[in-house]
Amino acid sequence: MSDEKKSRKPNRYTAIIQRIFDDHYVNGDREFEFERDEAHPIADELGIVLPKNIGDIFYSFRYRNELPDAIKATAEPELEWIIEGAGKARYRFKQVKLSRIIPRDDLVTVKIPDSTPEIIGANALGDEQALLAKVRYNRLIDVFLGIAAYSLQNHLRTTVKNLGQIEIDEIYVGVDSNGRQYVIPVQAKGGNDKHGVTQTEQDIRCCEQRFSDLVCRAVSAQFMDDNRIAMFELTVDHSEIKVVREKHYKLVPAAEITPDDFNVYARME
Repeated sequence: MSDEKKSRKPNRYTAIIQRIFDDHYVNGDREFEFERDEAHPIADELGIVLPKNIGDIFYSFRYRNELPDAIKATAEPELEWIIEGAGKARYRFKQVKLSRIIPRDDLVTVKIPDSTPEIIGANALGDEQALLAKVRYNRLIDVFLGIAAYSLQNHLRTTVKNLGQIEIDEIYVGVDSNGRQYVIPVQAKGGNDKHGVTQTEQDIRCCEQRFSDLVCRAVSAQFMDDNRIAMFELTVDHSEIKVVREKHYKLVPAAEITPDDFNVYARME
């Protein structure tokens, strides 16, 4: 079938991932592996045009989109399906403990003088880039972790042993007052994006392999309502994502930080 005759259905990724799952899943399975190239015969059979980057199909369900309801329905109670890398051009469906990291509603919001250049705010391309820029220009990694931190690279694409190719939104290195050095992989999340164990685990494993002499501290930043930013330090324990610390910040003109605000901050740890 020619590409011209194939249907460009908006749910083509869903159709492909559902078919791959159905081809492998046996009732009671908690994990199984599959090959990236399995998408080719499925696309031909269903009349679907594959993207030039076939890996985007699996990337989308690992980091951006929910898996189809028919797949989610097969997960055991308190578990959910994720897709993780399993080597070059290989992936693994795996059930892990259901985790939903959302900003707490009982934390004080700390006001920070906004140092974001106006031209950056006016021209940022999307929520993720805007968030990474605000974190960078306002040194929120330093403020949050209490260390001197420096952006090393953003959108770092690399290969991790037994996982395959990954991408880290931004990576920092830092040092504390005792001379300990750190590597800090940073995730940027829009208001509705979820924090998944897959990205946190891959970020940590990448840093362990590439920066073995540095202490890894994985951070996620998320836009909240009222222009607030939630910052999380995350770790993975037995395939479960855990919050090590959480703070909320709001970038404001310096004149908006009042003596009452300072009194509140003076009583915080």
